[in-house]
Amino acid sequence: MSPTVEGPTHVSAPVQAAYSYCEAVTGSQARNFAYGIRLLPNDKRQAMSALYAFSRRVDDIGDGTLAPEAKFVRLEETRALLARIRAGEVDEDDTDPVAVALTHAARRFPIPLGGLDELIDGVLMDVRGETYETWDDLRTYCRCVAGAIGRLSLGVFGTVNGSGLAADDAARAGDYADTLGLALQLTNILRDVREDAGNGRTYLPAEDLAKFGCSEGFHSDRMPAGADFAGLVHHEVRRARALFAEGYRLLPMLDRRSGACVAAMAGIYRRLLDRIEREPEAVLRGRVSLPPHEKAYVAVRGLSGLDARTVSRQYTRRRS
Repeated sequence: MSPTVEGPTHVSAPVQAAYSYCEAVTGSQARNFAYGIRLLPNDKRQAMSALYAFSRRVDDIGDGTLAPEAKFVRLEETRALLARIRAGEVDEDDTDPVAVALTHAARRFPIPLGGLDELIDGVLMDVRGETYETWDDLRTYCRCVAGAIGRLSLGVFGTVNGSGLAADDAARAGDYADTLGLALQLTNILRDVREDAGNGRTYLPAEDLAKFGCSEGFHSDRMPAGADFAGLVHHEVRRARALFAEGYRLLPMLDRRSGACVAAMAGIYRRLLDRIEREPEAVLRGRVSLPPHEKAYVAVRGLSGLDARTVSRQYTRRRS
């Protein structure tokens, strides 16, 4: 496994309190994410919670009610805080628990904190109200707000040498983590089309909307006559499935518990994608979600290593 920067370290009371705060934020604000990281050992779970809490702060600025000018200021202040964290300048007795926890996590694990700069860049795109003409345009945004999170998470997970994986393939772990993040984000976009429209945002590529007669947007639970909303959704679902197929190559490169965490989170979103594909119009009526028993099933599959073994076998067959 890839070594951590400092290896196991004693966690002082102030740092433990900071991690506890981040875990509380994660548990209350990100049920799918929290469900997955429960499968990790304590040190990795704490680091992932710190990453989530910082990312949530950035997202909340972008989604909040402040005027755009104020959001720009707050985001640049957050970027400056990130620079202090990267430089190790945040003390254990600092009053910001997220900064304390993330500083400690970055000492424990080789986390590429520049990914959080990319997240800030992506949220700035939201604040500016950018729209996306093509999938390549949207992909750039998704890489900032989700692909970067995949690469940050890989810094915590580390990699192992999976059976049948060549060294040059293992070196692509970051690319696979990035691609899996894109798959999750595109699923989110499909799930939230109505909610995003209510907030004045449209993420799906304009050329896709035009192709399926959906350029008027998603402000109602019904599309105008002639719009092929189901065709649009199925088009994007196929794109997301291709991203999942590529991103799942990461699983055999992770240790058992890290792989279980990734498989659980990705599995939940794949099942959401299945539901959206079966009933596209459901996303116009409200948020599509999975019941707890389905999430538990996905977690068991991940913990058993079934998904990782399946991907490894498929990949080995392709290489032979």
